[in-house]
Amino acid sequence: MNSSAASPMPSPAPAPGHSGRAWWQAAPFAVVFVLFFLVPLALVLMVSFWDFNEYELIPAFTLRNYAAIFEGCSHRTANGDLCVTISTYLSTLKFCLLVWAITLALGFAVAYFLAFHVRSPRMQTALFVLCTVPFWTSNVIRMISWMPLLGRNGLVNQGLQGLGLTGAPVDWLLYSDFSVVLAFVHLYTMFMIVPIFNSMMRIDRSLLEAATDAGASGWQALWNVVVPLSRTGIIIGSIFVITIVMGDFVTIGVMGGQQIASVGKIIEVQTSYLQFPLAAANAVILLAVVLMIIWGLTRLVDIRKEL
Repeated sequence: MNSSAASPMPSPAPAPGHSGRAWWQAAPFAVVFVLFFLVPLALVLMVSFWDFNEYELIPAFTLRNYAAIFEGCSHRTANGDLCVTISTYLSTLKFCLLVWAITLALGFAVAYFLAFHVRSPRMQTALFVLCTVPFWTSNVIRMISWMPLLGRNGLVNQGLQGLGLTGAPVDWLLYSDFSVVLAFVHLYTMFMIVPIFNSMMRIDRSLLEAATDAGASGWQALWNVVVPLSRTGIIIGSIFVITIVMGDFVTIGVMGGQQIASVGKIIEVQTSYLQFPLAAANAVILLAVVLMIIWGLTRLVDIRKEL
């Protein structure tokens, strides 16, 4: 046998200038990424180590801001309560977990209906656009629209009293944890629907037919076929919802009546009092917590491989 015939063919050399063209094509995106992502993050990190007083920022390295944030967290108070920082993070994580669970249930149900029960592509598009209608107005307007419904003299309380279910207005419907979670779900469920729907549309329908032929019930096919193949969309939607809720302060401020603390609200208050280094330190800690949550979610599925 001719040895030259068995040897592998040499791979073609890259065309001259091809590598250079690729770098030039990526350069605008790299510049945007550096200017609008890396540089702001670097500035926030730098300012978090600055000192400050009532009148000015002092560009001198100090750990005072981080020490102030965790002051008193090494032990419980006399009443047995946790420090302000830990209590605030636990409150924020509570809202984050509740909103994530509700939006996941609603988003999965809506996406499943659109992907598997709506046969017409036109009807799918129409219903999908219908889901985006709330996004045609600002978040603040959508939050304010709940107040005439949930207030003490709102339609919900009037209906409950008219039906004889309550003898007095229900106070916890507005300016409470309930109203905050309700507003979050109203605002951000769409961020869960879109990626899950996109993942479900990629599922081969013959897999469901094979599961049915094998004797699987509808719930078994859903749990063993649809859910595993939709995990990429679930993880992406979870990242969207969690990152938005963790840093949100407008929704909690409006729907909580300025009575509920969150990490984003603390940063907003510190900024309004010109305590920029302290706010930057809080922002860095919040970013670290969010990144750890995202890292944990991405361990469940390799998003880059699945997309």
